[in-house]
This record gives sequence, C-alpha cells and structure tokens, in this order.
Amino acid sequence: MEVTIVDTQENPVQEKIEKIFSNTDGLGVCPVRGILDRIGDKWSFLTIIHLGNAGTLRFNELKAQIGDVSQRMLTVTLRSLEEDGLVQRQVYAEVPPRVEYQLTALGRSLLQRMIDLAEWANMYKAEIVKARQKYSEN
Repeated sequence: MEVTIVDTQENPVQEKIEKIFSNTDGLGVCPVRGILDRIGDKWSFLTIIHLGNAGTLRFNELKAQIGDVSQRMLTVTLRSLEEDGLVQRQVYAEVPPRVEYQLTALGRSLLQRMIDLAEWANMYKAEIVKARQKYSEN
C-alpha cells in the first residue's frame, strides 16, 4: 500500500481540539469552560452582537434592542462582560448622568467569531428544526 503526503499529515481540526484540551490552568481544568460559561448565555451573546452592530449604546437603548431581557439581567450581563474586558462602560458627569457601553478591542475580536456562529445557525436552522421535530416524534 502506498502512503501519500496527505495520509501522513495530521488532521488540522484534530490538532486544534487537542491543543484546546491540553491547555489547562494547572488545576486540570480547561480554561475554555470558564469563558464559555460567561459568554455562552443568550444575553451575553445578544449584548455583544447588538453593541457590535451599533458601536455605542446607552443602557436603555441596548435593553430596547435586545427586547425581553430584564433590567437586572442586562445589568449583570454588562458587568460580567466589563469584568472580562469585552465591554467598556463610559460614565459622563452630566445631569442626568449618561452611561454608554461599547465593545473593547477584545470584544470586537470575539464578535468576529460570534458572527461566524450566527451565520452558521442561520444557514442550518431549517435542518436543525427538522432534526428536532424528528427527534420529538421518536
């Protein structure tokens, strides 16, 4: 049997996955988990997408664009994203005080990956709905 160059090359996807799982924080815990816990919920995702679209938004503008998020949940989400360095909060010393939110450079770099995921979801949403229907029928 003849071995080709392609046969001897490692799978790049497999390499990337192995690299993710081998990069632990010294405690045997994959650091990706903590990040995904923080940004993987729907409010964080929607907040980042809306800020990425608008550039800069005030709290109530962002809340109106997201829709059904509570004031408390949006506050918690924005604080978490700010803590992780993804969102910048700018307070203006005016009467009444004005507070604006925008993505940081780190947040914009994440936005690019989230757009890819959102495009994938839109591309395959019909297939996913069909699969869910088929699954629920069984």
